[in-house]
Amino acid sequence: MDENRFIFKLRSAFTKALKEYALLEDGDKVLIGLSGGKDSLALVELFAERRKIFKPRFTVEAAHVIVRNVPYQSDLEYLKDYCNNFNIPLHVVETEFDASTDKRKSPCFLCSWNRRKKLFETAQEFGCNKIALGHHQDDIIETLLMNLTFQGAFSTMPPLLKMKKMDFSIIRPLCLIKESDLQEFATMRGFKKQIKNCPFEKQSSRSNMKEVLNQLEAMNPHARHSIWGAMHNVQPEYLPHK
Repeated sequence: MDENRFIFKLRSAFTKALKEYALLEDGDKVLIGLSGGKDSLALVELFAERRKIFKPRFTVEAAHVIVRNVPYQSDLEYLKDYCNNFNIPLHVVETEFDASTDKRKSPCFLCSWNRRKKLFETAQEFGCNKIALGHHQDDIIETLLMNLTFQGAFSTMPPLLKMKKMDFSIIRPLCLIKESDLQEFATMRGFKKQIKNCPFEKQSSRSNMKEVLNQLEAMNPHARHSIWGAMHNVQPEYLPHK
């Protein structure tokens, strides 16, 4: 597939997700959680291109959260220049956490939650009613498998999550895009990789679930589509009830 066709395919999947899951409405003010990875960088360009279309009318900004006590080296100048190229304002904010305060949760969870909390505060500060995260289809399927395996729950990260106690929603517009397609997009665009030295990353089960998903697709090339379809086709009458 040539580059133009590939980009068209990517933008079409992005637009389809926006429409199918009602992720974007007229007057929305979107805040992109920009980690600096390939997924959030792709979000910036996709939103910038979508903004050129008359309906719906929306504005978009980005926020990069620095966790002071985690040695994740962000190239802030690169991120600022990248956002400037698309006329998207970038807010750089800082937070930190103490892993010893809650031994019930993994340091990976605590770090992620504190990043998310800071992102929520930033959205409220700048009056954004939507927070766009860069989770792709692989992330959502892997989370489903993790929750089934470790939490005993049939749940995952939905494309649209309306917060109950806060006046904004979380959206995941990359939900119909495979990680391998985003990797190809990153190669095409020459995205600069951020330096990751996270001391907690190896404690995560996500890398194991990536391998499980790969094994399922090796058994059935359509496994991804079946699992995605299953989340829209829950049949309670064929499940056990207490």
